[in-house]
Amino acid sequence: MTPNNTIHNKNIHRLDLLTTPEALKIKVPLTEKSAKTVIQGRNTIQRILDGKDERTLIIAGPCSIHDIDSAKEYAHRLKKLHDELSDKLFIVMRAYFEKPRTSVGWKGLINDPNLDGSNDMNLGLYKARELLAWIAELGLPTATEALDPVTPQYIADLISWSAVGARTTESHTHREMASGLSMPVGFKNSTDGSLSAAVNAIISAQSPHTFIGIDNGGNTALLHTTGNPYSHIILRGGKKPNYDSASVEACIKQLKQANLPPRIIIDASHGNSSKDFKKQPMVAKSVMEQISNGNQAIKGIMLEGHLVEGNQSLSENLTYGQSITDSCIGWQETECLLRSL
Repeated sequence: MTPNNTIHNKNIHRLDLLTTPEALKIKVPLTEKSAKTVIQGRNTIQRILDGKDERTLIIAGPCSIHDIDSAKEYAHRLKKLHDELSDKLFIVMRAYFEKPRTSVGWKGLINDPNLDGSNDMNLGLYKARELLAWIAELGLPTATEALDPVTPQYIADLISWSAVGARTTESHTHREMASGLSMPVGFKNSTDGSLSAAVNAIISAQSPHTFIGIDNGGNTALLHTTGNPYSHIILRGGKKPNYDSASVEACIKQLKQANLPPRIIIDASHGNSSKDFKKQPMVAKSVMEQISNGNQAIKGIMLEGHLVEGNQSLSENLTYGQSITDSCIGWQETECLLRSL
């Protein structure tokens, strides 16, 4: 008989048990105040997408979070602007814990919280949930990227808005996952700039699905979804930027042809800034001009910002408050930009 280790899990050298969502939620519970922040955040974003709230949604924060202390300091500062500018803007903090990699590299706080390749995901999930709960207690709603289809069971009750990245928008698994998420979900256009994958993803996510996942107790389960009516498109640029009025009009036309409401978020980073973080303010101001000129389809803007501008390589001596993934605009520029918007 063939030995089991030559046919089963041949390339698995270790298997660790993951804590259950239920156990993590007991350790880091959703308080009444946190739940209020999340629910009000979701409801406000839905109203913005529906055109019932005329404020512009602003999703701002680090490209990825690797340090809890600097993330909390950023949240404190952003909360002040969230309150002060609430008559015109609805500000949500970007809290990204999972990073899709083109090849290899640091995969984010949930996967590798110690930044050393030890991949203690039980600790990573705890740190992510603890931070989200802390920010929600502060009264600031958060946004994240939905990457691993199991992760939402651990943290989604603390999230007000989610994105699906350009590299995963075509994934059937992520479209199914989005159909069951409780918050609005944005799909980014493809890295080449084409919109068809994102448009198809929105249609799929708004439809019911049945797929394999886990329940709150960590048991393998069949999840039956009703569809997510608040899935929408994110323009993030491609081979060339697509935040200009002509590109936005082309997007509106394509959405209408697919019988979808024209609801658009524009990412001021990535392809729209030609991967130059210093161009983000220029992009954001251009988008706000379109909104002030009467474009009702643009609902919000995404910004990558941290305490210190730029980025740094992962090392033992990290600069506090500076990104270790994509470059970000610094706090002073972020504050000035949001006030000007």
